[in-house]
Amino acid sequence: MSHTVITTTTTGRASGDGVLNLGYTRTIPGLLKIGQMVALLVAFLCVRCARGWPSWAAFQFFEVVSLWFFIAFLLFFLMHLFRLQAKMPCFNWPLTEFFHYSVGAVLVCIASIVAAVNAGGVSALVVASVFGFIATFLMVVSLWTTYSVSCGPHQTGTSP
Repeated sequence: MSHTVITTTTTGRASGDGVLNLGYTRTIPGLLKIGQMVALLVAFLCVRCARGWPSWAAFQFFEVVSLWFFIAFLLFFLMHLFRLQAKMPCFNWPLTEFFHYSVGAVLVCIASIVAAVNAGGVSALVVASVFGFIATFLMVVSLWTTYSVSCGPHQTGTSP
């Protein structure tokens, strides 16, 4: 009885084994994060570059909220891009993202409503509030998709 052993070696890297996960940028959650970051950055820059704020406190709140969640979503994006969530399994990352999306959607929506009411006809501030509403919509969509992953019904594999 003879046995044949075949061994194969690969010299290149498979696309899924690298440090950088560029495939994430083409997924729905990745595109939503990119859209949120772009909308929040545009909203922040519109308020920052606007002259003649009618209500200083309202737009300072808008700046803080939009910049904070831009940085938070940038960190989540980089974590997915560099696969850092797999290296830190002590956190429940889907639940953490769910929390950030829910708080972010509420705060950015409130800031956008306040900015829209207090814009006073300054076009840059109106554009900032519109991009704030766009970011809110994208956060709600991400909230929905994250909810279905982290809090949705899970199948146990047993049948009744």
